[in-house]
Amino acid sequence: MKTIRIYDATMREMASLQNGSLTFREKLEIVRALEKLKIDAIELPHIEDSKADSLLNRTIASMMTTELSATVGYTAESIEEAWESIRTARKPVLHVMLPVSTVQMEYTCRKKAPAMLKLIEELVSACRFHCEAVEFSAQDATRAEKDFLAEAVRVAVAAGASRVTLCDSAGLMLPSEFGAFLSGLRSAVPELERVQLNVQVSDELHMSAACAAQAVACGAAGVKTTVGAMGVTALEDFAQFMKARGAELGIGSGLRFTELSRTARQLQWMLSPKKGDSVIQTSVATEGICLDVNDSIGEVVKVVRQLGYDLSEEDNARVYESFKRVAEKKNFVGTKELEAIVASSALQVPSTYHLDSYVINSGNIITATANVSLEKDGRKMRGMSVGDGPIDASFLAIEQIIGHHYELDDFQIQAITEGREAMGSALVKLRAGGKLYSGNGISTDIIGASIRAYINALNKIVYEEG
Repeated sequence: MKTIRIYDATMREMASLQNGSLTFREKLEIVRALEKLKIDAIELPHIEDSKADSLLNRTIASMMTTELSATVGYTAESIEEAWESIRTARKPVLHVMLPVSTVQMEYTCRKKAPAMLKLIEELVSACRFHCEAVEFSAQDATRAEKDFLAEAVRVAVAAGASRVTLCDSAGLMLPSEFGAFLSGLRSAVPELERVQLNVQVSDELHMSAACAAQAVACGAAGVKTTVGAMGVTALEDFAQFMKARGAELGIGSGLRFTELSRTARQLQWMLSPKKGDSVIQTSVATEGICLDVNDSIGEVVKVVRQLGYDLSEEDNARVYESFKRVAEKKNFVGTKELEAIVASSALQVPSTYHLDSYVINSGNIITATANVSLEKDGRKMRGMSVGDGPIDASFLAIEQIIGHHYELDDFQIQAITEGREAMGSALVKLRAGGKLYSGNGISTDIIGASIRAYINALNKIVYEEG
């Protein structure tokens, strides 16, 4: 049976989508979860923030046994930087990604075909000097001139690339067309038989999994995937194909199919800017869960594990604290509420500011006022403000306490459950230093949920800047 390698490009694609709401710790949790699925390789993005990105890469490299691929830039300095960040990994790979279609070469790199061939040779050779495993990805390969694409692949292999990835960046090919494209290139470039051939397919037509399956049938040895909808073949979709038809086609993988569904659900609420949207999706097997205020932390943690969340002791304590706060106001806490509690309480940065208390005065004939008390390092600080409604007044009161104004980029509220005792979820996005920081809060009181969401985002800013 032929083994198909499954690459996860979630971290790389996440960077291109500019998802700045994830903390350092959340990124590490994503990588840990992917490694538990027995993904063959995890791809990291090009280093943009030298200090922060290099630290993240080095941390990931030190804790992983899975193959780790770092994307390089267009200069020798970027290659050196990428290599230094992953050199301690057990299976490091340097990844050269360059466009090969005429339009993308000129638009992205400002280079004509001859200059691009020279750049491919220089970058791949420089990577090979540092690392035995070098990958060359031909971006927009399906729209490239056939002769040039063939020559680009030959140059990359001759320069030391041990694997080549062909990218259908437009995502407009049908499965049969993509299979014919792949077979044609393999015939034109015999050198491909000496290296590992991978594919990455855009999901523009929602047929990327079918195209990837056709590529495997035509000789591809690896497929690039992501968790959730990121414009590339979804890991869940390709895994479903492998599970349903793999044995029949004589192909397999080391992926842990039994853990995929719950892990994908965990990761999707972490990756989603509206984390509350995905966490309210629950499995049939857990619909009957019901907890009340008398349940111990051990019982709550047991249920959390049944839902698929493997949390640290610190996160379990945070979840239980939030659970108690909600349970005291409701007769029971069900699956939807508990998953929302996990989403807002676990995998968070250490809290610099804690909510102590708040008092709101509001009505249709008075101006809304908020009196908010926060605790920092054991010291209580109080702020009072008026505002255009109770939530606006609360946010302004917090700004008065911290002595700083952050731009409110987004604010959303929604109901997690139904009925008079419904639990609400709030999402706050603050902008600081050009980056977005998101915070989630939950409560049966939507004002309280909003305040907690703001403090959650504030703590992320303080943690990142501290």
